[in-house]
Amino acid sequence: MTSPNRLSFARPDDGALDALWMPFTANRHFKASPRLLATAEGMSYTTPEGHRILDGTAGLWCVNAGHGRREIADAIHRQACALDYASTFQVGHSGAFSLARRLAALLPGDLDRVFFTNSGSEAVDTALKIAIAYHQRRGEGQRTRLIGRERGYHGVGFGGVTVGGVVANRRDFGPLLPGADHLPHTYDRNRQAFSRGQPDWGGHRAEALERLVALHGASTIAAVIVEPVATSAGVLAPPVGYLERLRGICDAHGILLIFDEVVSGFGRMGAPFAAERFNVLPDMVVCAKGLTNGVVPMGAVAVRRPIHDHFMQGPDTAVELFHGYTYSGHPVAAAAGHATLDIYEREGLLSRVSLIADQWADAVHALRGSPHVADIRSIGLVAGIDIEPAAGRAAPGAFDVFTRCFERGLLVRAAGDCITLSPPLIVQSAEIAQITGILAEVLASF
Repeated sequence: MTSPNRLSFARPDDGALDALWMPFTANRHFKASPRLLATAEGMSYTTPEGHRILDGTAGLWCVNAGHGRREIADAIHRQACALDYASTFQVGHSGAFSLARRLAALLPGDLDRVFFTNSGSEAVDTALKIAIAYHQRRGEGQRTRLIGRERGYHGVGFGGVTVGGVVANRRDFGPLLPGADHLPHTYDRNRQAFSRGQPDWGGHRAEALERLVALHGASTIAAVIVEPVATSAGVLAPPVGYLERLRGICDAHGILLIFDEVVSGFGRMGAPFAAERFNVLPDMVVCAKGLTNGVVPMGAVAVRRPIHDHFMQGPDTAVELFHGYTYSGHPVAAAAGHATLDIYEREGLLSRVSLIADQWADAVHALRGSPHVADIRSIGLVAGIDIEPAAGRAAPGAFDVFTRCFERGLLVRAAGDCITLSPPLIVQSAEIAQITGILAEVLASF
């Protein structure tokens, strides 16, 4: 029998949705006609009415190994029964230490010191604090300025929103943190339209960092943070040479370079991390989402060893970094992380995208010429499809596409006037064809 305090898988009665304030959602519109999900397995969700919804977004960029993985559920159950909670403040448990070691082994170079958080947003703010504290420890406490990028998304903490470049995420929250600045984004439709992989044009836009250095002074800048592939703002791949040039400028001026790999990490670019795919070594990597296959919240910051070691000085009884979270390295999250990495290793998912990326690109770019399509960009196992707004309609064209896709059994994501796609890494040829087939039908229906 269903508890009276819980909703059943049937559609809730009027008023049953009112208490929840949903994130990044038009709440009144949603609750007037809710899109509810009840169960999930493999590549699909099921609605309360029993309709199958093909997951074209890996949940929210996170369910890389597909839904309903029994191995992860069993690992969580075993861990909760054995050790349900343990702090990592002055005590510890083996799961967090061993997961940190496994994560470090997946990262390139000397990115082998790991700090656990509970989300990508927390991981971003942690990385920014580490960057500022690092310069403080080195006697350069004036280096407090943070540089982000237009159209960048770095979560919803005050630090992440400050360095982020999505206008809607910033406008209601005042001046945010002082002193930050932003690089220009790398996208120009006239020169990059319908790009597969890295566009040839745009690498020179990294030179804007030199202008910011000249404007503010290198001695004031702590760190630059970018997504190697900007995803939430519409899938913008780095132009050829862009990341390499950022790395060079940062090195020349003593600025730390942070890669936000919350989305691009754990196989979505055809390698464990985009840093490896693009052969550029940052000073820190932020990750989350695919770390536990989205089953339990967890994030992490991987730090290069020399940066970490700068904190490991002074009395050995002194706390080196006054920062952390109640649930940092939570035992249940660590168990989910171990089970997820086991699946990735056993099924070769961290490199599988390198084998199917061309097929994926062929399929999504076949939508070129469909009604209302202004541009298509793809790299790895992600794609962004820009939709021209429907003439005379109040809602953005992409949101109309999103709702009609859901009605036809496909979950996509609408971001402004862009539809983004990021299916689980287990996607098969037939499911790729189904994703693009439904999209083609929907675009033709307007």
